[in-house]
Amino acid sequence: MNLLNSDHFWQFACTFYAKPEQQTTLLALQNQQGKNVNLCLLLLYLDSLNLSINTQQLNELTQVVSEFDTHVLQPLRAARSYLKTNQNTISDYATIRAELLSTELKLEKQQQHMLIEAVNEFELEGAQDSVSSTAPDNSALYL
Repeated sequence: MNLLNSDHFWQFACTFYAKPEQQTTLLALQNQQGKNVNLCLLLLYLDSLNLSINTQQLNELTQVVSEFDTHVLQPLRAARSYLKTNQNTISDYATIRAELLSTELKLEKQQQHMLIEAVNEFELEGAQDSVSSTAPDNSALYL
């Protein structure tokens, strides 16, 4: 069993997401294809560690994020979008927006923690364990 650290994953994700071209790509995957950004980031993180997951494990990870997305993150994003559209009628919009963004970031971190907990239950295949010497491409399974 591999024990991955959610704080290390968070740092990886923040660094990766901070690149403007990556942020644009990830948000397009989220908004146009319904993909989960944290799951995309996790798959890239696993790639960086030379760890592979299989289709069944990916399906389990998708289930981990699905309910949290549906009941927590998507409604928060919808509220933020609504407020942005109507910001001229919202008193103290800037403060409310900042607080919502802060809350969303904390919830994204929570979802990443949930993903790491799930992955830590898997038997992951490392590149050195496989017959092939090719680098893992976990994102291809998801995208």
